[in-house]
Amino acid sequence: MVLVLDAMAVCPALHELIHKDAAKADHECAVTMFAHGQVDTTTVGITVVGPQTIIVATPVLEFSVFSPAIEHLPAGRAPPVSFFNS
Repeated sequence: MVLVLDAMAVCPALHELIHKDAAKADHECAVTMFAHGQVDTTTVGITVVGPQTIIVATPVLEFSVFSPAIEHLPAGRAPPVSFFNS
């Protein structure tokens, strides 16, 4: 509403589209009052309620268990010998 009043106060042609007698000196309306600073406004607090987003982060637990290869070999069989580690 304030934007429309301000636009009509700045542009007389736009004001004359609404009021045919807007060019007269004795014309009074909300636009002329707004243009001359004769409008008192109040401040209104508006509460804006938006959707709430809840983010739940669960930690990912990763662990490894060492399992020697000896358990998977047939009985009486040892792992191969490496010449580099001896």
